[in-house]
Order: sequence, then C-alpha cells, then structure tokens
Amino acid sequence: MKILIPAVLVAALIAGPAFAQSADNSVTVQFETGAATGAVMVGLYDSADAYNGHRTFRGGRIAATGGVVTVTFDQLPAGEYAVSAFHDVNGDGTMNANPFGMPTEPYAFSNNAKGNMGPASWDAAKFAVSGAVTQTITIR
Repeated sequence: MKILIPAVLVAALIAGPAFAQSADNSVTVQFETGAATGAVMVGLYDSADAYNGHRTFRGGRIAATGGVVTVTFDQLPAGEYAVSAFHDVNGDGTMNANPFGMPTEPYAFSNNAKGNMGPASWDAAKFAVSGAVTQTITIR
C-alpha cells in the first residue's frame, strides 16, 4: 500500500502535457466521503505505465466538507484514464500508515475498483473518456 502515497502526493504538482486536447472531453469525479475534515487528494492517470509508475497526468486537492466533494478535469485528450485518491482526514498532506505499511486513512480508485494487497490494477480502474464522463467513488 505504500506505493499509493507518492502517487497521490505529487498529483497536485503535475500539469498536463502539451498536445491537442478537446474542451468536450472531461472527467468529473464525485467522492462520497465519511468525514468533514482534511482533504481528498486525487490523481488522474492517462496510461497503464503512468498509473503503475505513479506519474499523474493531472491532480488535485479538494477540501473535505462531508458528504460529496467534486473535482473536474477539463480539456482532456480522448482515451483511457484511471483515478486514485485518498482522504487525508487529518490534513497533514500525507497518507498515514500503520507500522506494517497498511494505510490508516481511506483510499479508493475509479470504478470503485479494489486492490489485492496493493492498489487496484489498471485494468480494474481504467475507464474510457470521449465526451463528458462522471465517476462516483466511495472513499470511506
């Protein structure tokens, strides 16, 4: 689970590459959270290599207000994408873990995909973008 930490931490720092994009292609992610503290840290990935290498295409930090929080990534090239996120409940900017490296803060992936002793696979988390797409992810 430790590999998820760097992927999401750099999410807010990475800008999209400079190539043709369409204003018609977007991803809106609605996170159903369980706490009204901290922030949801989210990374958007545009390929299996980027996802597995923890190199975000775009990212963000959304204040958690309880209930549903939303982020939209606009002007995307058509293609396949995946999302990984964690709820930084205590607002310290990192995904906290126990001494065995298991996360102690909620995390989730697009399609509400589940991992097995690690992050969800690209194949489980990926989705197609051609037009406006909305993902609703439970992160509790």
